[in-house]
Amino acid sequence: MTDLPEIAPNPLGYDPNRLLDALIELLKLKNDAALARALEVAPPIISKIRHRTMPVGASMLIRMNEISGLDISQLRYIMGDRRGKFRISDKQFKPKDKL
Repeated sequence: MTDLPEIAPNPLGYDPNRLLDALIELLKLKNDAALARALEVAPPIISKIRHRTMPVGASMLIRMNEISGLDISQLRYIMGDRRGKFRISDKQFKPKDKL
């Protein structure tokens, strides 16, 4: 039997935890609660992002940009978001039907 080298996970894959960890390190914070205070969001928001039940939205990226000084494109790169364009549903621009 030959020993196979360990293969690290793809560093370019989508991982919001990498972004949160990078911000904690950059801002020299202790934990997620301190990051939540710095971002001025409730701690469960950070937990939901970590567990991938909530996406990192535009307003969160803007807030991260404001406190870190990193460009939004840099934040997206750290997170592994490689989309060139964001698609907006046409339903967002349609008026609601009145009964």
